[in-house]
Amino acid sequence: MRISAKGEYAIQAVLDLALHRDRGLTPIQEIARRQAIPQRYLEQVLLALKRAGLLTSKRGSLGGYHLTRPPGAGAPFEAQRRGGRSTGERHDLAELWDEISNAVSKVVDQLTFGDLATRALARRSAARPMYHI
Repeated sequence: MRISAKGEYAIQAVLDLALHRDRGLTPIQEIARRQAIPQRYLEQVLLALKRAGLLTSKRGSLGGYHLTRPPGAGAPFEAQRRGGRSTGERHDLAELWDEISNAVSKVVDQLTFGDLATRALARRSAARPMYHI
């Protein structure tokens, strides 16, 4: 399974917002810097996420982006289901696409950005060396 750069940037941006949710609005410059995403490209990604209803934003010097709902609320991913069965070669592949879709759904339909944020924080704290004096 291959995710486009835009899709990966979208996931990174939403994860960043989930990790920093307690700080209120997050300026696009901070997200771009922390996630190493070109700001001009990130602007397009965040606009698409806002249009999809996942983000809200506020303009101005104190503005930024914010998730529209808590990171742990509901599964943010939805596997795209193919239309009804068709005939011919498409029919031959329909069963395969259903199997792939079901396998992906088992993972992503149960995963929230809160879960991803918790995992990221756990990895970060595990990676910090403990020094004893």
